[in-house]
Amino acid sequence: MPTLGAVPAPVIVAAGLGEDPTAEDLRRAAGAALRSLAGTARAAVALPAADAERVEAAALGALLGAYSFDSFRTGEHKSPVAEITLLAGGDGAEAAVERARVLAESVKLVRDLVNTPPSHLAPEDLAGEAERVARETGLSIEVLDEKALVDGGYGGLVGVGQGSVNPPRLIRLSYTHPEAAKTLALVGKGITFDSGGLSLKPSEAMDWMKSDMGGAGAVLGALAAIGRLRPKVNVVGYLAAAENMPSGTAQRPSDVIRIYGGKTVEVLNTDAEGRLVLADALVRAAEDDPDLIVDVATLTGAQLVALAPGPPGSWPTTTTSVRRWWTRPGAPASPPGACRCRPSCARAWTRRSPTSPTSAATGGAACSSRACSSRSSSGTAPSGRTWTSRARRSTRASRTATPRRAAPAPRPARSCRSPKTSPQGPSRGRPVRPG
Repeated sequence: MPTLGAVPAPVIVAAGLGEDPTAEDLRRAAGAALRSLAGTARAAVALPAADAERVEAAALGALLGAYSFDSFRTGEHKSPVAEITLLAGGDGAEAAVERARVLAESVKLVRDLVNTPPSHLAPEDLAGEAERVARETGLSIEVLDEKALVDGGYGGLVGVGQGSVNPPRLIRLSYTHPEAAKTLALVGKGITFDSGGLSLKPSEAMDWMKSDMGGAGAVLGALAAIGRLRPKVNVVGYLAAAENMPSGTAQRPSDVIRIYGGKTVEVLNTDAEGRLVLADALVRAAEDDPDLIVDVATLTGAQLVALAPGPPGSWPTTTTSVRRWWTRPGAPASPPGACRCRPSCARAWTRRSPTSPTSAATGGAACSSRACSSRSSSGTAPSGRTWTSRARRSTRASRTATPRRAAPAPRPARSCRSPKTSPQGPSRGRPVRPG
């Protein structure tokens, strides 16, 4: 709203926070306010941030709200706010702002990589960006080119990348801390463009396949932040980068490849390239003997069908990491396996008996609440308890009460003429029904 000279600022942007706003509310409000001020040179953010957590949230939201990908734009456009002043205080405020700045820079790096067109981001370019990050943050880096991948037996990366003029790369970044007692491995899918290979994608599903390297970009961004924040944990990151293209040298459906570690894989669909490059990287990551491996990938569009856009799908091999997520500070107070689309969805979930005939586990649960766009409505908690929404239970109860129709009587057997005796001539092995 215009101030009409009442205060030095020409415009004031008000952001509604509701009652008892959380740090996440502050982050989102600051981001929305800064986005609305695009085209403004400077802005001051005044939100109720009285402690370090809220200061960091407000600063992070403001910095991310001032993001715009303008590298390839021509003509006039509104640039994001260039200078931000955060009006806040309290113990640890300066350290919180610095942490927010580091995290925002890492997130912006990932956004830039995902937004960059594939004409400017081949696997070799992604490796070059990783080398730049390693130099600036003190990380160790190792890059395997196409020759080293063949010599090392990385059949997944070699097979996916052999159809492209841009050869694949396996990028390994590592961070160590002298006081670390644990090692974390991050593995990211880095398909810089996914045409589907010979199993070609439809055109309407291909234009956003430049983002198929988002997993590798997220791993690179995480390592960039870790290198600057210096946490007391050892971290190693793998970026499995390739371009999946059709050509005379591309892998074919029914090809058999040998991934790193020696296991053979039959390729039935060349558009299932993500699991091939990740197989190489995951086996290699396991050789570092980490305490935990986290695989980050845009692996399948089926997740959008199951969970709707927004919530992440996770398939842990143990329940420990899931419990840690749900007990972390600020985690929503909803049972494990419930929908994460919005906090209000958790109230629609109730406990269901594990002996229920409809309590089968699903890979990723979502809520059937009307406030949520997800469809799936059952899931299993790490402790083995099963959860379902009230709406779905009542629906199933009504279905059970409805009497089933009697099964149709079996049809009488019908004879078929032999292809040799058919009046219509040979049928190439298919029986011909009598007319």
